[in-house]
Amino acid sequence: MIRLNVLLLALAAAIPTLSKAQAQTAAIDAALNEKLNVIRQAKLNAADPSADLDAVAAKAVAFLRKTQEENGGWSTKLSPGVTGIVVTGLIKGGKLSPDDPMVARGLKYIENLVNTEAGHIAGNNPRVQLQNYVTSVNVMALVAAKRDSYKTILADAAKFLKKLQWDDSEGKGKESDFFGGAGYDSKSRPDLSNTQFFLEALKEAGIPKDDPAFKKAMTFVSRCQNLKGEHNDQPWAGKINDGSFLYSAAAGGSTKSFDQPDANGALPGYASMTYAGIKSLIYCGLTRDDPRLKTAVEWVRKNYDLNRNPGMPAGREEWGLYYGLHSASKVFQLLGEDEFVDAKGAKHPWRQDLVSVLSKRQKPDGSWTNEKDRWMEGDANLVTGFALMALGNARVGK
Repeated sequence: MIRLNVLLLALAAAIPTLSKAQAQTAAIDAALNEKLNVIRQAKLNAADPSADLDAVAAKAVAFLRKTQEENGGWSTKLSPGVTGIVVTGLIKGGKLSPDDPMVARGLKYIENLVNTEAGHIAGNNPRVQLQNYVTSVNVMALVAAKRDSYKTILADAAKFLKKLQWDDSEGKGKESDFFGGAGYDSKSRPDLSNTQFFLEALKEAGIPKDDPAFKKAMTFVSRCQNLKGEHNDQPWAGKINDGSFLYSAAAGGSTKSFDQPDANGALPGYASMTYAGIKSLIYCGLTRDDPRLKTAVEWVRKNYDLNRNPGMPAGREEWGLYYGLHSASKVFQLLGEDEFVDAKGAKHPWRQDLVSVLSKRQKPDGSWTNEKDRWMEGDANLVTGFALMALGNARVGK
């Protein structure tokens, strides 16, 4: 408005001899041009919100420089996997070089977790029961570093991860609701959350889409969807039938959207798992015209909201918010849509929406934490790592 007033004053001073009508016309033209410039700039910002993104990311990087431990990791007592999330975020979202001293120390910490005998990247502590999750996120970090010296480590890690997948070798054939999924480790019940990290790690490690691991995983992921059909014969699949995804199909199915089972056996899905499901189906080679992918994307179109975790009931709307933002941003990137169109036809510049949500929630020290602490989102290092990973997905051209 200030800029517009200046333009009008300059116009009045420059053409004092114009008639009143001419002056009004000129003023209207100037106002319209100003509005058009604002609209053009808004469109540019929506397509590439790099300026705001860089500022938000820089504050997060500064925070993580202060919280890195002497051993090079972050929140290592919480989990050896937090460092993998943080390092991936620093490289992709923070645009830091692997040679940056902070990143290099983080990578060194991850290198020290390599178990050459077993092949995983979860250390030698026998109490660590999250070998799938920890190895998967650490694979992502090492891949992001793009160092040839990691090739053998990554190949061994991929072999290790594939051994954790539930299949006939564990006595779980295709008829089992465990088949194709992955849990926290070799003995854990499979779930969609761990399976999505498992699949992303294999994809990042260069495992081709025609690998049996992806084909088996597609069976499990499909069974985690509220969609009755040839790919999901679970008794609850048609109760809601809206295309959403839930936490796990294993052991009769489970969702995190409530504590007590629904009276009719329905298992409501929610956004963070639906994003995980979409991402996983794409990694498994599914195309956009497949009903499983189409109905899941349609569910997101009806429930697009980056400020909460749609599908969760009152009081749980923000559970897993930052985990969900990381998955959502990856899905939008994979779909290749700069503007995500919701069910009402409204276009959402998801990159700008994401940056806006993160900017508003960022603390003065550059970190994020979830006040609705669930699934370790009370830890500032983990959540800041997730936020940076999401920002990395939002970077245009990535």
